[in-house]
Amino acid sequence: MNPSSIIKFVRDMYKTNDFVPLHAPTFNGNEQKYVLDTIQSTFVSSVGEYVDEFEQRIASYTSCEKAIATTNGTAALHTALYMSGVQHGDFVLTQALTFVATCNVIHHMGAEPIFIDISPVSLGLCPKSMEEYLTINAEIIEAKCIHKQTKRPIRAVVPMHTFGHPVELDELASVCKRWNIKLIEDAAESLGSFYKGKHTGTYSDYAAISFNGNKIITSGGGGMVLCKTEKLGAKVKHITTTAKVPHPYEFFHDEAGFNYRMPNLNAALGCAQMEVLEQFLAEKRILANHYKDFFECSDFKFMVEPEYAKSNYWLNAIVCPSVDIRDSLLKETNQAGVMTRPVWQLMHRLPMFKNAPRGKLTVSEHIEAHLINLPSSPMQQ
Repeated sequence: MNPSSIIKFVRDMYKTNDFVPLHAPTFNGNEQKYVLDTIQSTFVSSVGEYVDEFEQRIASYTSCEKAIATTNGTAALHTALYMSGVQHGDFVLTQALTFVATCNVIHHMGAEPIFIDISPVSLGLCPKSMEEYLTINAEIIEAKCIHKQTKRPIRAVVPMHTFGHPVELDELASVCKRWNIKLIEDAAESLGSFYKGKHTGTYSDYAAISFNGNKIITSGGGGMVLCKTEKLGAKVKHITTTAKVPHPYEFFHDEAGFNYRMPNLNAALGCAQMEVLEQFLAEKRILANHYKDFFECSDFKFMVEPEYAKSNYWLNAIVCPSVDIRDSLLKETNQAGVMTRPVWQLMHRLPMFKNAPRGKLTVSEHIEAHLINLPSSPMQQ
């Protein structure tokens, strides 16, 4: 199988000879109607009915008790770490193969990441690798997980559901319980993904979703904090809206909060996109099945959902048989106007995280060198 055959296959699927993006937003519903409604109402900023409705729709769909809208997914994850008690000087376990925002948030909390290997099944943080790292490098002192060498707390773990494929949440939760570590899900890419029938982002007290322009649905920018209880949700709402104490006219803030409020304009777009989410998911599953069939008898490995999960197939991915083949495929597809991308560089290769502690990263390094993301926009039936 050569790049030309892959290019032809993608163009035939999308029925186009034009540029094929990696993941483009689709607006075929009430997006213009709802956005125009916010303009006509003049409630375009952080107060408006669409913000409340968007939060309710996400809470209902994911079956979390409360969902709080934010300006973007990074803000949502920042809030989740803050609410989970991550403090300056802490360590936070996360996967080396992730989008940089995950680690940026840890850094801006004054904490430091510890990089753990990923599972070859989910491409998300591997519970066995996490257990192995902790057994060698950590100890429990006064009910706290302490890094042996530095004596600093290991406060939390942030697995990401990579490309929408859920991590092994039961196993991770068990490791967290044994080591007294907080679980915080980075569900930025996994709206519409389910682990053993339960939506991702609902296994921890707090989780973060992203609605960036390239996500499964988009609000332009935007994110959401999923909260396990109404009480926790109320606290998140308070802290993300500048911690202002309600009053008819006085301005009093009882702590240093964040101004992470989603504008009503963005929420209107999100509400319209939620109306067609199931359609998007169905179309993306059809696309994934086409890719699966196409690569089945080749030397390329198409990444399928784990047996325990139902994935949204946000970004389809193949693992190439060699680095040279990967590089050639990236070059030829992009030159032909079919957008493909390598996975992110591992976080410890970036200058700001090069000195962060890490475990063995065998699977992460292999995937980094061999994986390609393929065009994944929903197929219009």
